[in-house]
Amino acid sequence: MAKYDLNAPEPATRTLDSVTGMSKKGLPSGTVGVMGALVIGLSVCAPAYTLTAAVGPAASEVGYQTPAIFLMGFIPMLLVAIGYRSLNSAMPDSGTSFTWATRAFGPWIGWMAGWGLIAATVLVLSNLAGIAVEFLFQSIAIMTNNPDIAAISGNKFINILVCLGFMGLATLISYRGMTSTKIFQYITVIFQMAILIWFIVAMFVGAADPANEAGRIPELSWFNPLEVDSFSAFAAGIAVSIFVYWGWDTVLTMGEETKPSKGRLSTESKAAMILVAILVVLYVGTAAATVAYAGLGETGTGLNNPDIAENVFAALAHPVMGSAAILLSLAILVSAMASINSTAISPARTLLAMSHYQALPSAIKKIHPKFKSPYVALMLSSIVASVFYAIMRFLSEDVLWDTITALGMMVCFYYGITALASPWYFRKTALKEGLGSFVSKFLLPGVGGIILLVVFVQTTIDSLDPSFGSGSNIAGIGLVGIIGIVVLGLGVVLMLVQSRFTPDFFRGRVLPRAEASTDTSAMMVFDDGLGS
Repeated sequence: MAKYDLNAPEPATRTLDSVTGMSKKGLPSGTVGVMGALVIGLSVCAPAYTLTAAVGPAASEVGYQTPAIFLMGFIPMLLVAIGYRSLNSAMPDSGTSFTWATRAFGPWIGWMAGWGLIAATVLVLSNLAGIAVEFLFQSIAIMTNNPDIAAISGNKFINILVCLGFMGLATLISYRGMTSTKIFQYITVIFQMAILIWFIVAMFVGAADPANEAGRIPELSWFNPLEVDSFSAFAAGIAVSIFVYWGWDTVLTMGEETKPSKGRLSTESKAAMILVAILVVLYVGTAAATVAYAGLGETGTGLNNPDIAENVFAALAHPVMGSAAILLSLAILVSAMASINSTAISPARTLLAMSHYQALPSAIKKIHPKFKSPYVALMLSSIVASVFYAIMRFLSEDVLWDTITALGMMVCFYYGITALASPWYFRKTALKEGLGSFVSKFLLPGVGGIILLVVFVQTTIDSLDPSFGSGSNIAGIGLVGIIGIVVLGLGVVLMLVQSRFTPDFFRGRVLPRAEASTDTSAMMVFDDGLGS
């Protein structure tokens, strides 16, 4: 296949891969198998961390239907995953959403899809670091039997300083490459999953204990989404539940680094589908166990208690596990730490791809000569996430709650665009290839994309209400809505600025629009930056 090198020093006519339209970016190939990709995916999703941060906000919106909303959040994720699998098989590339949306819809929509992914990751990195800080001090408090130590995390300056330390450590591990990252993830994932399963079983047992006045036996109505009071509450709940599933697509950004697959599906596609199946069982089960044990009271460990909403497991650890509470605290701590490390994989590789295809400054695409990691992109995403967290600590009353809700909005935005890229890209070939191809490449991803974009629009409108989320607002406008609008608006501004410096990408010369029926070998020639 004909290849081209975007790093060549002088202008030349270059040809992209004649089949996929993609090109290599210097990442090491064949270093990650199915199990390794699955472990990294679990680490990014960080079940222990995401659940402690999401169960409270979800329960505040939909009450006893929290298990139902986690189940409903899985449905668009499954539909999107099917579209991702099809796109990844046709165009494996570390840029994922950015690359696929660019090929399907053109450079402007593609750029915003990439920006949505980067923005979502910056939001979650800051949230991860915040959770890690809280559980660090809680773990120390439990080990020293001094509850006052846990309150230290409430000091904004200490909180931010420790947060920066976590970000720096995670960036250093990722800086040393995928092999170092993978070993670290194996250890942390096994530990957190074992403790989390123990915690879930203990909550179900505790819910049936007559001494637990808030405990209830799970009912089938808890799994019925039609019991949710309003569409606004349903949309807000979906946005939060999507947050817990978010991150599985990081597995697909490693497509250039995974080992060759012997089957029809690629290594990363297999890992992604297994990961999604594990998550839905784990999340729905945890939601049911938590609601059953804690109830919906507004005091104590009740899930409508605003004092514990952004970190539910911190309040439940000792009542549920007694003297073993330290293990849950440590599990969530390492879950957050590992997820900071592995989550950095996705934006770094998206930034790498955007720089590689001239959608961002060329300096960002540098690969470390020894560790083969996109170190400039890694440091950039970590620095931006750290600054964002520091600012939010001073603006928000409940920074973790508000960033989760804003994250859900960003995820709906770029997942929705990416899902719709599948039916548009395959629109001329899907039905010709048979019913199965039509369903998997066109129908299901299209439905998933529409659902997510509807949720994005509804949540954005609702988030402008000053009572939305934690209730933090600026001049009577909800802080969550301000975050969403400012983040997307900043993306538009940066896109317009970048288009002045690298017009070839935005004119479709670097990564041209295409469709599955197109003869890509006739399209993949472009002039490297001097215009036509």
